[in-house]
Amino acid sequence: MSLSNNNAEAGAMDAEANFAATGLILPPAPQPLGVYKPSLIVGDFLYLSGHGTVQEDGSLIIGRVGENMDIEQGVLAARQVGLAMLATIIKTLGSLNHVKRVIKVLGMVNATPGFTRHPYVINGCSELFRTVWGQDAGVGVRSAVGMGSLPDNIPVEIEAVFEIASSFK
Repeated sequence: MSLSNNNAEAGAMDAEANFAATGLILPPAPQPLGVYKPSLIVGDFLYLSGHGTVQEDGSLIIGRVGENMDIEQGVLAARQVGLAMLATIIKTLGSLNHVKRVIKVLGMVNATPGFTRHPYVINGCSELFRTVWGQDAGVGVRSAVGMGSLPDNIPVEIEAVFEIASSFK
């Protein structure tokens, strides 16, 4: 599964237009369900707490990859997490254009013990970020790991760090 990246490189500085071209719809920015902040700006960096599979109506995608979800459903769940993260970025910074680059992505996949394709699942989010910010700015370092469970039985949780553009300051 791959998102189109035709205009992402040429328009890397216009992340908002790149996102609009996808035709995807953002869910509401998730609210904390515990004692933490969904986002935190420290210096030139925006840290996002672990985000889950929040959908447009605020509900969660539920399931476990390799059990009651196939790998492609896992990829779509990871993309949905990426959309929730974009919603948080907009809520925090006001625009996707205020992100200079993706620094680090940590993806966690709720999967059966025999499942081994965690990086493929997390590509759902990474490909979205590449489409929004381009190959250079939208692709950072990444880890993708399997988990025995995740909160509320969501299939994917992702946290990330972004460098903030000077246009925000």
